[in-house]
Amino acid sequence: MRKINKSKRIQNPAFGISVLIILALLTLIISCKNDKPEPEGLTPYSISIPKGFPKMEIPDNNQPYEERVALGRRLYYDPILSNNGLSCSSCHWQKKGFTIPTTQGMPVLPHVNMAWKDIYMWDGREQGNLEDVMLFEVEEFFGTDISKLNKHPEYPELFAEAYNSNTITSHDVAKALAQFFRILISADSKYDRVMAGTESFSDKELKGYRIFSSEKSSCYHCHMPPLFTDSQLHNNGVDSTFENPENWGYFSTSRDSGQLSHMRTPTLRNLSLRNRFMHDGRYASIEEVVDFYNKGVNHSPSLDPVMVKSNGELRLGLTPEETEQLVAFLKTLTDSTFITNKSLSNPN
Repeated sequence: MRKINKSKRIQNPAFGISVLIILALLTLIISCKNDKPEPEGLTPYSISIPKGFPKMEIPDNNQPYEERVALGRRLYYDPILSNNGLSCSSCHWQKKGFTIPTTQGMPVLPHVNMAWKDIYMWDGREQGNLEDVMLFEVEEFFGTDISKLNKHPEYPELFAEAYNSNTITSHDVAKALAQFFRILISADSKYDRVMAGTESFSDKELKGYRIFSSEKSSCYHCHMPPLFTDSQLHNNGVDSTFENPENWGYFSTSRDSGQLSHMRTPTLRNLSLRNRFMHDGRYASIEEVVDFYNKGVNHSPSLDPVMVKSNGELRLGLTPEETEQLVAFLKTLTDSTFITNKSLSNPN
């Protein structure tokens, strides 16, 4: 095998500069090839951002159009994405806030307000924008056989119209799915109407809201309105030891012991539609969850500091009446419009 003369290579800086220029040009060419020209004649789709919600970031190469949203919606409900007859909707029922009832194990995180997230999965192992996580879903989670889409009697024409695609790719499918995910917006619960001044809390709900928003409960630190999640990773003290890898959280990715059991903060929106709570589904009611925070938080070296109150106490210490009030408020986060909106339902 011929050996490379490293000393000669170092003594010729022009060679190194030339290589860098060539690599930069190749990167630009590849990038341009991936960004296909925008099709003509598409119908712009205006996403209505609820008042008080953060700005929605949308990639320049996947701007919203009605044809793209419709395509993503169709794919969401189509088992063609998988090799076992399942679609996204198989585990994400609209009537349950785009999650599914479970009896044991890890609860399914809801598909709601995901346009404002950049951390996904309970353990946060997938990060990026919606296009990034949809590509993971297509290529790894579902293992989609793209050839089936290319042979389909309708999808090639739909993708050609929406994305100028002569041949459907996994990136095209990810982009289309991201379009539909961006419109899965829940913002019409009783809480939202109260904030808009069109409805009022009951006395019990109002007291619960005040508890939620106070340092006594500190709920709002991780479940801040209007999304009712900070979309971050926390160890909330569910356990004190972590022998089971399923409880490792983001440590499984980072291998940083300070991140043991750091799990993604789920949104509290539509909480009353779920029947299992925490990353392992150990609690079966909202009341059980509040009871845990009230008297069951466990200390560990990786416990998030946000769980420790200013006096060093880990637990809330709510009275039974205060617990009832807090639960009453949490139930005002249910959005009946979201779970019955026909524009989000199965079009197939």
